[in-house]
Amino acid sequence: MPQEYKLVLKYADEPGYTPDIECYLRHGGYEALKKALMIPPRTLPDGKTQSPQEQIREDVKISGLRGRGGAGFSCGLKWSFVDRKSGKPIYLICNADESEPGTFKDRQIIHKDPHQLIEGMIISCFANDVKLAYIYIRGEMPEGAKLLNRALKEARAKNFLGKNILGRGYDLEISVHRGAGAYICGE
Repeated sequence: MPQEYKLVLKYADEPGYTPDIECYLRHGGYEALKKALMIPPRTLPDGKTQSPQEQIREDVKISGLRGRGGAGFSCGLKWSFVDRKSGKPIYLICNADESEPGTFKDRQIIHKDPHQLIEGMIISCFANDVKLAYIYIRGEMPEGAKLLNRALKEARAKNFLGKNILGRGYDLEISVHRGAGAYICGE
């Protein structure tokens, strides 16, 4: 029988695992972010330079990472559609609306391991030159919104969010936006 490999919620069901930042850090949390922010520019064989952000986008494309929604769309392909040349701001929106009946994937992450969601968002934002991101959450999930706001505050206090993240010159803010209780929120 195949072995299950948990990546999302890897530690969440372990005894004593809590949704606070200290527990997340003890389990290797925010190490991927530190690694992403430390990637140096790379010189390609043709002499062009590839930025850390371009390297992350390429790695995600090669990895085959897919979204957790019904379509399972390729993350790297979606990121390739982002207009980085217009000079207009780029935003990232995490749709945690969970509007499909009987769906509970988002609330599991929010309640059990919110920092895993936040770290993934920060890396995604860094890779796509995003300075402002939102987590859209169902109005019917007040406890989830409280947990996310607490986790964002903890991340800011450790300099994983805000101005000059980890001294690397990258700024990002993430805000929670609560929905009004509709069936489909749209993107």
